[in-house]
Amino acid sequence: MNPAPDLALLDREPAPTSAPPAAPPPATRSAPLPWIESRPGLPYFVTERAEAWTPIGHNDAVGWPELAGLFQRRNVPAVRAHLRWLKEHGVNCLRLMLEYAQSRHRFLERPAGRFAPNMVRLWDDLFALCEEVGIYLLLTPFDTFFTWRHWHHHPYNAANGGPCSDRRRLITCPATRAAIKARLEFATRRWGASPALFAWDLWNEMHPAHGEDDPAACEPFIDDVGSFLRDLELRLHGRAHLQTVSIFGPELLRWPALCDPVFRHPRLDFANTHLYERDTIDDPRDTVAPALATGRLMRAAVREASDGRPVFDSEHGPIHAFLDHHRILPEAFDDEYFRHIQWAHLASGGAGGGMRWPNRHPHVLTHGMRVAQHGLARFLPLIDWTRFRRRNLNDEARATPGLAVFACGDEHQALGWLLRTDHLAPNGTLRTDGPTLPAGLTVPGLAPGHYRCTLFDTRSGKVVGTRVLAHGGGELTVPCGEVLCDVAVAITPAG
Repeated sequence: MNPAPDLALLDREPAPTSAPPAAPPPATRSAPLPWIESRPGLPYFVTERAEAWTPIGHNDAVGWPELAGLFQRRNVPAVRAHLRWLKEHGVNCLRLMLEYAQSRHRFLERPAGRFAPNMVRLWDDLFALCEEVGIYLLLTPFDTFFTWRHWHHHPYNAANGGPCSDRRRLITCPATRAAIKARLEFATRRWGASPALFAWDLWNEMHPAHGEDDPAACEPFIDDVGSFLRDLELRLHGRAHLQTVSIFGPELLRWPALCDPVFRHPRLDFANTHLYERDTIDDPRDTVAPALATGRLMRAAVREASDGRPVFDSEHGPIHAFLDHHRILPEAFDDEYFRHIQWAHLASGGAGGGMRWPNRHPHVLTHGMRVAQHGLARFLPLIDWTRFRRRNLNDEARATPGLAVFACGDEHQALGWLLRTDHLAPNGTLRTDGPTLPAGLTVPGLAPGHYRCTLFDTRSGKVVGTRVLAHGGGELTVPCGEVLCDVAVAITPAG
């Protein structure tokens, strides 16, 4: 993840100019929000009611503009209205850190072991609003980026009375381990009964540097902390929320041993990678190369998660362009870059379209990105995710020359996305002034039968064609009409 470099590190919590208003009472939902669960061998999530649930959302922070009104209850109605607007646009999940350590007045504990009343009340209100609106939270207990960068200020630093003598021992120091467990225990005792808690990301971007530069330190941390939290939740709530750990994707190349704890740890419920790649995703010059990189990285991730658990990217974006070059992508370019990564992620077998780290000023997603998320939400009902035991088919499926193909499927369903690679404008976006390209998609491995093939325009978020094809088994070729930029295809049993 990356910072918003224009925000100053504050030395103290500012006093409010007047008494904060009381939070408005929540509305009553017609039915309780269901818990999110996983099933062995199913690479997608379901609710406790056995309904499909696919995360659509982004990364946010308690100090960023859209949630800032919760702090000291400065403007809770504005946050409620924002969450409702997100829900109307298909967003159903936010990823947040329990503290965002860029500024000192967003520490959850200060000093270590004493939980800040303003932050506790903020989370009380956010959980209540999420239950009211129907949005879930993927929570990670620490902002490891700013904890590392601003270690000299962090309450866990022994120099500040905390338990840890060195930030390189964050996951190995016994006293710090006890403090981490105490934070998680406080959090689940206070908020863990809420169904709005989708899952715990036990550690943001697991890294050997947090364990004395030893990648072998990561698995014991997951064993200990994950088991502690799961056992505690079972005792407190009668069931436990899902667990994962995230990883900064490029570190897998440097530390291949991290693949075992991240993708295959038996105590984790799903795999969670952060899709960053230099010169494509990190600093894009066109909107096609990032999609190709996403497809390649997701294929590798799906194959690493060899037991069929869900895999998704919970953080991506133009980190190098924003952080190092101080360059904000032009909005129209960024909207297309976002949409292409979203569909490459889903069609390659990811659960959902991935979660953007904004990397904009201010740190919010654009309206065009919300339109893209709304389109994804409209597409999802076309596939039966509760029965879709997909494998990645990016290399096995074929498409008309001039189109990149991203696909996944099993014996009864398939999903494809075709992207023009031969039609870039000088600004790096796809041309929309023609000509179109006659397109076809060939998908292997489908059982004999009749299949409904639904064509979906990802730019408008609408179905643009449906046909039923008789199939004798093996490869199925779907005519996809004339393609200007891209098209998604859902292949499901007819009738």
